[in-house]
Amino acid sequence: MSTLTARVVVVSRRSELDELLARHGTRGAAAYFLEQRGRDLDEVTARHEAQQAALTEVGGAIPADWRRGRVERTDLPRFLFAPEDIVIAVGQDGLVANVAKYLDGQPVIGVDPEPGRNAGVLVRHRAGSIGKLLRDGPRGQERTMVTARLDDGQELSGLNEIYVGHAGHQSARYVITTPDGERERQSSSGLIVGTGTGATGWCASIARDRASAPALPDPGDPALCWFVREAWPSPATGVRCVNGLLAAGRQLELTSESERLVVFADGLESDALELSWGQRVRITVADRRLHLV
Repeated sequence: MSTLTARVVVVSRRSELDELLARHGTRGAAAYFLEQRGRDLDEVTARHEAQQAALTEVGGAIPADWRRGRVERTDLPRFLFAPEDIVIAVGQDGLVANVAKYLDGQPVIGVDPEPGRNAGVLVRHRAGSIGKLLRDGPRGQERTMVTARLDDGQELSGLNEIYVGHAGHQSARYVITTPDGERERQSSSGLIVGTGTGATGWCASIARDRASAPALPDPGDPALCWFVREAWPSPATGVRCVNGLLAAGRQLELTSESERLVVFADGLESDALELSWGQRVRITVADRRLHLV
C-alpha cells in the first residue's frame, strides 16, 4: 500500500471517566458518585490516562506525511472509510468487532491500552509496535464475518455474531427455515448466529449449556454456528430446530410473526435493522472478510 495515498484512521471509544464527567459535570461529583458505590476515582482516572497515553503514542507513530483520521465508536455509522485506509482500534477487543461491520477489506490493527486487563484476542498489539507495523506494511489473517439481509434490501454484517429477536430480549415469534429446508414456528428469546471469532463469546456461553451444540468453527473457517435461545414448546411452537452449523453458500431464514423485531450485530443495538410482521431475514457467511493484523 502506497504511503502517498494511505490514511490511518484511529478508532476509540469514550473512557469511563469521560462518561462520568459528561453525566456529573465535575471530578468532585464523579468521585462522590463512585464512592457511594464502593469505587474509587483514582482507578477510573488511571484507566483513562492509559488510554490517552496509548492514543498519543499511536498518533506519534504515524508517519508525518501520511493522512490521518479519528473517529469515536458512537460515530462509526456516520463515518466513511476509504478503500486504502488502515484502521487502528485502540481499546478493548469489542472495539475491533464494532468497527469491522463498516469495513470491506481494510486492515485493522487492534491496540491494547491496558495489557493484562483485556483478553487481547483482537487487540493483539501494544502502542509501541505501531510504527514498525506501519513501516513494514500491515499483514494479518482473514476472519469470517456474518451478514443478515432483509427482503427489502437492507443488510448489516458482524464479526462476532448477529442477533435476531425482540428489542427487549422478550419472547419473539417467527418461522425459522434451516439450511436443510426444515421449517418450524417458534417462540424464543432470540436467534444468535455467530462466526468462529464470536465462538469465544456469546455462542460459547450458549454451547456450554447445550448437549446438542455443534462443534464451533475456528475464526478463519467459512462457516457459522447458530443457536435459538430459550425456545418455548407449545401447541403452536416447537423446539426441534434450535442449533446447527451454516456453511458458506447456504442460508438460515427467519420470517417474523411479531411486530418490530430487531437485527443487530456485535452488540451494537443502536445500529439495528427492524423486522415487521411477515418480513424475512436471510443470514449467510458474508462475502467480505475482516483483515485482522
